[in-house]
Parts: sequence; C-alpha cells; structure tokens
Amino acid sequence: MKLSIKAFALACGLVWGVGLLVLTWWIILFDGASGASTFIGKIYRGYNISPMGSVIGLVWGLVDGAIGGAVFAWVYNRFVPGRR
Repeated sequence: MKLSIKAFALACGLVWGVGLLVLTWWIILFDGASGASTFIGKIYRGYNISPMGSVIGLVWGLVDGAIGGAVFAWVYNRFVPGRR
C-alpha cells in the first residue's frame, strides 16, 4: 500500500507543530515564560519559551514536519512493492 504524500506531509506537519506548541505551553505552565533560548531555538529562528515563541514554533513545526513527512512518504513509495 502506498502513502498519500500530501496527506502524510500534512499529518506530520500538524503532529510536529502542535506537539511543539503543547510542549512549550507545558513548560510555561510549570516553569513560567522565561524567554530562554533552547536547542530548538537555535534551529528554529525566533523560537523560545514564551507565548509568542510557541506560535513561532508552531509555524516552524508545521513547515518542517510537512517537508520531512513528504520526503519520508516519497522515499517509502519508491521502495514499497506494488504498482508504480
């Protein structure tokens, strides 16, 4: 069975983006908004532990997850046996 590249890319983007948003708010809930730079903040420009940083992380996560999901689905479809 082949994967739909668009659907898989969208699903991966949503999972990664919303996951980063929820994780950021989880940290804000327990430790407070520090605005501290993180390892992810070094990769995703503008991301930090703050409410605005969570939105920036959501956008970066949507884009990054969608690209990663599309590449994975494309590679998977190249190696799966069956119709091409």
